[in-house]
Amino acid sequence: MDKDVVFLVAGKPPMRGRASFEKGLREVLREHRIESTHKVQEIMVSGELAYCLTQLEVSMVPISDGAGSVRSGHTLSILRKLPSGSWVMTRDANLLPSPA
Repeated sequence: MDKDVVFLVAGKPPMRGRASFEKGLREVLREHRIESTHKVQEIMVSGELAYCLTQLEVSMVPISDGAGSVRSGHTLSILRKLPSGSWVMTRDANLLPSPA
């Protein structure tokens, strides 16, 4: 994950930066366990950029009592190749709708 990564999430302003992502994830993990499955549907690489289209399902399971939630849908991730040869996520559009 690039330090300047941008996450686009349905119904929310863009989340900018790896630190922002980490903070949000830590908050969620205080009260939930996350279970997910994915199926990569398409990958395209062109030079130092690549994208990946994925079908994703995420379950938020409460650690204590309470109802969990499931979201499913598509994500589109854009990756950039670093001079070291490693790939990092630079943009991610996570279009999983909120549970009804």
